[in-house]
Amino acid sequence: MVAATGHADTSVGHGELIKAVDRALTTHGRALLTGPAGAGKTEVVRAVEAAAAARHECVLRLTPEAADQWIPEASAAALLASVPAAALEQLSGPQRTAIALLRREADAPRAGRDHVALRLAVVEVLRTLAAHRPVLLVIDNAQWLDAESTDLLRFALRLTPPRVRVLAAERVQGGAPVGEPLCGPGVPAVRVPPLGADEVAELLLRHGLPARLAGRIHQASGGNPRLALALGHSLAEAAEARDCSAHHADPLPVSGQAREVARRLLAGAPAQARRTLLLAALASRPTISLLRRAGRPDAEAELAEAERAALVRVGEDGTVEFTAGALPTALAADAGWPERAAGHAALAAAVDDPVQAVRHRALAVDTPDQWLAAEITEAAAVCRGRGQRALAAELGLLAAERTPSSLAGDELARLVTAAEDAGWAGRADLARRATRAVLARDASPADRVRARLAVIDAAGQALGTLDETFAYAMDEAAGDPALQAAVQLRIAWKHNLSDGDPVRSRDAAAEAGALAARGGDQTAEAMALTVRARMGRILGDAGAEEILAEALDLPAPEVPLGMRNAPQYLAVRHALFDDRLDDARRQLMVLLPAVRRTGSAEDVFEVLRSLTEVELRSGRCEAASAHARRALELTIEAGLSPGPAWYVAAMAETMGGSFARAESYARRGIQASREEQDQVFLSRSLHALGLIELATGEAAKAVATLRQVAELEAAQQVVDPSILRWHGELAEALIAADAPAEAAELIEPVRDVALGLGRTGVVAALDRAAALCLSAQGDADAAVRLLEGTAQRFEDLRLPLERGRTLLALARVERRRRRRAPARAALRAAAEVFERAGAGPWTGLAREPAPGDGAGGALSSPAAALTEAETRLALLVSQGASNQEAAAKLFLSVKTVEARLTRIYQKLDVRSRAQLATALRTR
Repeated sequence: MVAATGHADTSVGHGELIKAVDRALTTHGRALLTGPAGAGKTEVVRAVEAAAAARHECVLRLTPEAADQWIPEASAAALLASVPAAALEQLSGPQRTAIALLRREADAPRAGRDHVALRLAVVEVLRTLAAHRPVLLVIDNAQWLDAESTDLLRFALRLTPPRVRVLAAERVQGGAPVGEPLCGPGVPAVRVPPLGADEVAELLLRHGLPARLAGRIHQASGGNPRLALALGHSLAEAAEARDCSAHHADPLPVSGQAREVARRLLAGAPAQARRTLLLAALASRPTISLLRRAGRPDAEAELAEAERAALVRVGEDGTVEFTAGALPTALAADAGWPERAAGHAALAAAVDDPVQAVRHRALAVDTPDQWLAAEITEAAAVCRGRGQRALAAELGLLAAERTPSSLAGDELARLVTAAEDAGWAGRADLARRATRAVLARDASPADRVRARLAVIDAAGQALGTLDETFAYAMDEAAGDPALQAAVQLRIAWKHNLSDGDPVRSRDAAAEAGALAARGGDQTAEAMALTVRARMGRILGDAGAEEILAEALDLPAPEVPLGMRNAPQYLAVRHALFDDRLDDARRQLMVLLPAVRRTGSAEDVFEVLRSLTEVELRSGRCEAASAHARRALELTIEAGLSPGPAWYVAAMAETMGGSFARAESYARRGIQASREEQDQVFLSRSLHALGLIELATGEAAKAVATLRQVAELEAAQQVVDPSILRWHGELAEALIAADAPAEAAELIEPVRDVALGLGRTGVVAALDRAAALCLSAQGDADAAVRLLEGTAQRFEDLRLPLERGRTLLALARVERRRRRRAPARAALRAAAEVFERAGAGPWTGLAREPAPGDGAGGALSSPAAALTEAETRLALLVSQGASNQEAAAKLFLSVKTVEARLTRIYQKLDVRSRAQLATALRTR
């Protein structure tokens, strides 16, 4: 089978897949395109047809429907009906008669027809068409061909000339493919692959759906584009019905069009296999042995059929995983209550885990039961102890539903606890469901506040849409200082995250701390001090460390509001900001198992994020990439806000993966953060994108992107430059864009602040930019001295990637002053640094031959004196771009282009564009 990658939606593009089909058609004259329902086969076929029509080929299209498979020769009749009349006129009398009878009486009895004449007529028609121009016969939905048409076409295609090519597209099903016997043995098969997460994100964006849902929709759809779009539209419609935006952790409604797509996919498995699949759908961790114990003795064979239909994957250890998360939901929804209840009862007797046994027993009945409700509550407590907070929330809701109405107090307590578990797990859907139930009952103000706080905690980064929830919570907390402190703490987080206002955040945290002290809640008091210390660091307050020390001194054996908000974690972040990377890593390795025990997915993500950043700064790109992958997987699995995970992935890819993948992640992070009004990670994702653009030579774009970061940070009143180190990058981008004076104006005030705060790593990065500024202004000797000293400082600080970037800058400066040997030495040293760190993209940059380093000693040519910005403009102009076109491409004014061209002409001693092109060619 030919492996190919591509997209299934025409708005997304599927170039590689079409190329694979074209190669198969060119080489073999036949191609088989396969894939499940909704994979995009029809879109690919249409693209191939359009390309053939553009080459003036004769395209014959046959698209049978499901009902056609039961009508003998129905597809053959449809094909002949589409043939031009001129091609039929040359047929013999018996052949014309056979075709006329078939076209007129396709559903009439076949007895009495001349089938030999009909077969020969089809052969002759195809030969006649091919005599004038190449023919492409396209059979879409080949699985619905009737047997007689299949036999007729197989006979005809054996006798047609090579100018008749055939593309058959069919749905993957449990049985053998129809297209293979139709097209002949050895036909190349091209499978339409599922979309990747990046492609699903692009698909959603093209259809006006929120990109932040891409991870979960990719998981739920298995990369099937039709199912992904159906799920996205269903979720958007559900959000519209609730009069709120779709949340990243909302359940994906498998209803309407989404359910129809899922049903078509499931139709690929026989009825017996679907019964086994239903049991697998009801189980939490299905395996072949579990399904056998639950009453499906032929589970292995039935799952093999489902696997051939691309519905499940069966591991070597017998584990069963659905290829699309929506499939088990659709199976359960389509099954009637008796069938589901029987399935849960069978699984309750078959599972090994007592918690799962209780869960299945509860789902097998729908009547209140005091003792069963108590058992479910105990099972939820066990899950809480295991750190399985999402499952604890589900069980808590189930326990409340099974609680008799006479025990209203128990029911309410179970609902509140379930809401808090959902808040811990980041399950906004469960938190809202439990909270609605609490608010519908005669709950105390304290219980109402606890439930509302769970909704806030489950919202992740999307706090900007919860103003009404905050208002109600604060009103109901009146008179209880501890509850007021809890609400005020979350308001402080919102002011920072959604409003981008650290001053208001700091003030709200101070109020929360005072309320917590009055209420005797030392944990909340420590949290409030932590927020104050965090905002103080942002605002450049020298007393921030003292506030953090005060928070660390308070006893906090438990962290009910999350480790990510605890002083211990902020101490790690400060160590990272201060380049005390070994300290940060050591503390994170202590926190990682602790947060896994708490059951908070957000806490685990935060530790993984910091580990990624620490490992990147330490020059361990492989370890950083592993942490980033786990963080992204956790985000999708737990339904967390995706913006932070995409930022982390972008940074890991920028340093140790691929600039192209990094850019994709950064852009998705920007989109998601904007959708969720997350100002903090919007700045970070923009910074990642700007760094990528700078590294890949897109200086003008990098300037525009990093200026957005500068504007956001100014709006957020960020003073400390060590938190998000964009300043040096913007200065370098300005220099590369031929604006060294503006770069110098940026560097000096930030350098003063960094020196005052003792941020030595930031000072070194600014010195690297200052050296490039000196070089651009003509003082190469001073630039070289400063860069050599900066490289040494980065080595002393144990920041290898920053040292490698400095050596790259040194190579550029040496190259500009035509010193070949020092330039090459700096490049070799940079390459060694990047290679040791596993920084693949940067190793590639360092290994690229310096412009003009080839034979002929071009480093000494006048062209080497051009700046990078001048080189880009010179190349554009030499390739025929007008001044206006060059200005648009480089994001410059026409006047700037004209002035820069004048300098280029002077440096190269040329007087025309033709002479400029010649000078660049000799370079």
